[in-house]
Amino acid sequence: MALAWMLCPGTVAAAEFDGARLSPLWGVPFAGLLLSIALMPLAAPVFWHHHHGKVSAGWALAFLLPFALVMGPGTAGAELVHALLAEYLPFVILLTALFTVAGGIHIRGNLHGSPALNTGLVAIGGVLASLMGTTGASMLLIRPLIRANDNRRHKTHVVVFFIFIVSNAGGSLTPLGDPPLFLGFLKGVDFFWTLKNILPETLLVVGALLALLFLLDRWFYRREGTLPVDPTPDTRRLGFDGAANFWLLGAVVALVLLSGFWKSPVALDIYGTSVGLPGLARDAGLVAITLLSLRLTPSRVHADNQFGWAPMAEVAKLFAGIFLTLIPVIAMLKAGTQGPFGALVAAVTRPDGTPDAAMYFWATGLLSSFLDNAPTYLVFFNTAGGDPQALMTPLAPTLAAISAGAVFMGANTYLGNAPNLMVKAIAESRGVRMPGFFGYMGWSLVCLMPLFVLVSFVFFR
Repeated sequence: MALAWMLCPGTVAAAEFDGARLSPLWGVPFAGLLLSIALMPLAAPVFWHHHHGKVSAGWALAFLLPFALVMGPGTAGAELVHALLAEYLPFVILLTALFTVAGGIHIRGNLHGSPALNTGLVAIGGVLASLMGTTGASMLLIRPLIRANDNRRHKTHVVVFFIFIVSNAGGSLTPLGDPPLFLGFLKGVDFFWTLKNILPETLLVVGALLALLFLLDRWFYRREGTLPVDPTPDTRRLGFDGAANFWLLGAVVALVLLSGFWKSPVALDIYGTSVGLPGLARDAGLVAITLLSLRLTPSRVHADNQFGWAPMAEVAKLFAGIFLTLIPVIAMLKAGTQGPFGALVAAVTRPDGTPDAAMYFWATGLLSSFLDNAPTYLVFFNTAGGDPQALMTPLAPTLAAISAGAVFMGANTYLGNAPNLMVKAIAESRGVRMPGFFGYMGWSLVCLMPLFVLVSFVFFR
């Protein structure tokens, strides 16, 4: 029998509200936050730089306060607690641990950003993304990649392709790689299922992007040459400082895996949200690893990495608003064909009632471009039946389409996957002129969409 401690005795959490009864107008705060992220850095960059957290909080309150008035404080409080404890805090704790540990590893020496080196470094990051997560691989390699290209005039494209591959598509082969796949693992999908079932799709997307990066970078390199003075002179041998963080990185991976394999009946029931012992142990361990990394890493390593908390703080503030304003949007999607987005849900099913893998790929992917890709994965996982054994066997093409769509198309916008914004913030702090929200989407439309059309025709017809 499950053991539960009621931390709020006497408080009755409201039952889950029915998304089918919601008006699409409840999605306005989420749309407003997306437009703020897209437009305000262009229209009011100074204001946005200093007040993006207040903007995010304002849109969150624009949802939460009317929701409490209409649905009642009990329902609003239960949804707030669930979003905070079950989604946001585990998300931010894991990102913070990976950000801190990877930021404590300094790859010293001066790499030279030639087309071959840039392509090779991004390829290595693509492999590491499935082993240590897209966030871990991104935080480990983005700084040396920028430093290698600090004597290049044109380097924005290198960072954009880094986001495409290392921060997204490279993490498609294991549950460690990207949050959607980890959620599938927690739901019962075998650890190596994605490696066996979407390896060809991953090789096609990543291979084509690496080839395109090399050709584009070679064109820029031949056209521009390099600056006469390299800001990072060749004064130190290539190597690693802060190497103890590699062990801590392994501990992060072990804790994430343990929380997936460990089944325990012990759970806290906090205002209607069940917080299991494995998740609590994982998060406590991740906090301890974060503090240990800060204690063990020499200040010189952080200085050499130009380590600072601004990128992590920006992501934490923006995603706090995103997770809250997503509550009604996800509920409306979960309502299926009976909800406001019923036409979208119906579109993924053929007339004979069987799932349409291609439509699952595009529906999951396009929504993952703007919503957080982890809850979007879960929505379509459940839409397809939610039975992991059926999805891994007779419905394997459908699960492959959902997995590939969530991971690959998280690269379409800065919002699709958390490392996208983190890499952007770090690059901008190092003087790289990154494209704005729509400018980045222009890159993804030109470089990614043709590949996704090809993947759809080759693998999901």
